Amino acid sequence: MHMRFFTTTFLLLTLAACSGGGDSYDATGTFETTEVVVSAEASGKLLRMDVEEGIKLEAGQDVGLVDTVQLYLKKLQLEASARSVSDQRPDIRKQIAATQEQIRQAERERDRVKRLLEADAANRKQLDDAESLLQVLHKQLAAQNSSLQNSDRSLTWQSSSVDIQVAQVDDQLAKCRICAPVAGTVLAQYAEAGEFVVPGTPLFQLGDMERMYLRAYVTGEQLAEVRLGQTVTVVADYGGGQQREYEGQVTWISDTSEFTPKNILTRDERANLVYAVKVAVRNDGGLKIGMYGGLRFSPVGK
Repeated sequence: MHMRFFTTTFLLLTLAACSGGGDSYDATGTFETTEVVVSAEASGKLLRMDVEEGIKLEAGQDVGLVDTVQLYLKKLQLEASARSVSDQRPDIRKQIAATQEQIRQAERERDRVKRLLEADAANRKQLDDAESLLQVLHKQLAAQNSSLQNSDRSLTWQSSSVDIQVAQVDDQLAKCRICAPVAGTVLAQYAEAGEFVVPGTPLFQLGDMERMYLRAYVTGEQLAEVRLGQTVTVVADYGGGQQREYEGQVTWISDTSEFTPKNILTRDERANLVYAVKVAVRNDGGLKIGMYGGLRFSPVGK
């Protein structure tokens, strides 16, 4: 998804032709909006694409789907691997239980031989043998524990690796669903159901047509009259002498000058360098991208 401000240059014949008077506007420009090009994030056949130019979409609305069969099969395979890894995990307590029982029996036998030795009913060699067996069993238990814990750690690593792969596939499956990232109106459709797409393939373009911007240009001398947050009057020219005033708010003032764009007229026609200004306007449905507009620094009605 690529977000940008897209400015459509509109041919302006003369300031007088649009306003009826050369001094009616403090600045002129064209209307634009925030536009978002929604692109594919997965590769595959586009199974569904439920968008048409002009329809309104809500943020998060599901509008399309890329083929998910291969990814779904891959997920099933990974889940089977995860179960296999889980089945291999040793039950350490059960596997060392036999050795632990042998140790308990060996301890009881050693204690019995020790009592017999104290009663002169056994010899020292019998006690040494009992203690040697006990030491061997303890070493055997330690080796078992070490081996089983190493195996458990290895299987834990394998399990984590499979879990990560499953999460990656889940993310890829989610990207097969095509959703509107923001609320807006479909301005253009670039792909149809049945086409093959890859990540980055443009699918459609959304624009926020409820909140428009007039990009106008002011001279350096006029900068002192403009400030961020200022309420101003925006005049939309519909042609044929039809105009409508809107209340606007200055949201951005360029901090660098530029050469006056072609077909843009300023109060001082001799000015070569101008500063871009953006004014936010609530659209009542009449404003269109690229439409010509004028700007007055005073609020509506003044």
